[in-house]
Amino acid sequence: MISAHLPILQVVVPLIAAPLGLLFRRTPNLAWLLTLVISWLTLAISVALLAQVLTGGPISYELGSWAPPWGIEYRIDILSAFVLLIVSGVGALVILYARQSVEAEIPGDRIYLFYTMYLLALAGLLGIVTTGDAFNLFVFLEISSLSSYVLIALGAERRALTAAFRYLVLGTIGATFYVIGVGLMYQMTGTLNIADLAARLPDVVQTRTMLVAIGFLTVGIGLKLGLFPVHVWLPNAYTYAPSVVTAFLAATATKVAVYVLLRMYYTVFQGHLFAPLPVDEILFVLGILAMLAMSAVAIFQTNAKRLLAYSSVAQIGYMILGISLVTVTGLTAGVLHLFNHALMKAALFLALGCVFLRIRSAKVDDMAGLGKAMPWTMAAFVLGGFSLIGVPLTVGFISKWYLILAALEKDWWWLAAIILISSLLAVIYIWRVVEVAYFRARPAEAPPVTEAPLFMLVPMWALVLANIYFGIDTDLTVGTAARAAQFLMGVGS
Repeated sequence: MISAHLPILQVVVPLIAAPLGLLFRRTPNLAWLLTLVISWLTLAISVALLAQVLTGGPISYELGSWAPPWGIEYRIDILSAFVLLIVSGVGALVILYARQSVEAEIPGDRIYLFYTMYLLALAGLLGIVTTGDAFNLFVFLEISSLSSYVLIALGAERRALTAAFRYLVLGTIGATFYVIGVGLMYQMTGTLNIADLAARLPDVVQTRTMLVAIGFLTVGIGLKLGLFPVHVWLPNAYTYAPSVVTAFLAATATKVAVYVLLRMYYTVFQGHLFAPLPVDEILFVLGILAMLAMSAVAIFQTNAKRLLAYSSVAQIGYMILGISLVTVTGLTAGVLHLFNHALMKAALFLALGCVFLRIRSAKVDDMAGLGKAMPWTMAAFVLGGFSLIGVPLTVGFISKWYLILAALEKDWWWLAAIILISSLLAVIYIWRVVEVAYFRARPAEAPPVTEAPLFMLVPMWALVLANIYFGIDTDLTVGTAARAAQFLMGVGS
């Protein structure tokens, strides 16, 4: 029965399809069609897996019929199913949007390479979330990272190569730190299976070797997720990559890295690492600094993509803050914002992709008068901005509400105030774009601008409407995030 093999199909389908894109070097539209079909197929598989997990509990899939922990296991629980849904969902909508944007920003003889690397990146990200083996996770991490470096380097400006190289260097350092941490865990336990590691680690978690392993894992994963202050690769990568690549990576890659952090802290170490080391205190401080400092930096950016890139580092701070509180409500807020931020940031970057298609620029000053010239695009940006700020009836409000609830549970009114202040900073940098687009006239000498094509507007607005829908009907998002938090904390479902 095919439903029994969905975990492996989730990874194998895009992985096998990726090299097929090389066959369409001279027919990029066929490469796009292949990628579109595969992306939507992975979304269908993700929906089916989430439904199975919600009704029947975690799914274990043995590769090659080798029983874990000796063989590699793919394991889907409530958290991984939730993350699979957002990664594949964003991937499917972004690739529906991609065809005209890619043709405008990537040379024709390299378009087939974009679709090949896109599928490889998607396969790697889905593999990270699906696998139940710590070293296998590293392999998928490298697959997604290497393809991401190529995707970023496809940007039109020469600075895209510099951004990709910086990401390569820091990404390699992060992956090295991660694999050293995994090696130290293997040295102490003799296993790489995540569930088996969780069973064996409590006996050795206080040893010096394991404390060092925690440090390596935290730094390595922190580099991958763009954690302040090791986020230096992220702004340039998002700014100079093609618009579709920026939207895809901003909504998926850093979220999957946050998932890995959650998996290591709460599944492998089961929270035992917080007693011998001040990991939660360190993350708490870094999360607050990211929220405030990166939001302040975003205000002064002249390029809208760079503005949203620094905003992403700030929003990652919200997730890290929720994780560092080590409570069910805090974890619920962190997991919820992982999902919600993917929706809002994908919508915002796709809006900027529409703008770039028409005016060949993402500079804030060049967007003057676009509120009238591109009403649907700029309306989508405004609504996505509302969600980023946390306006009621948007997903951003739901995330911040649960984060404030987690702060108030501890009687930390000052933390709730900091969360509100960081939201006010978001008002300032979103307003900068809105003010230029709606309250400045288009220069008389500027060429006429028309609205973006329908094929780009539809997926962008699907994400915008998702920001509103899940801000009103929270049964799926909040319910699943709460169950995932309870599962991670070991307090039942």
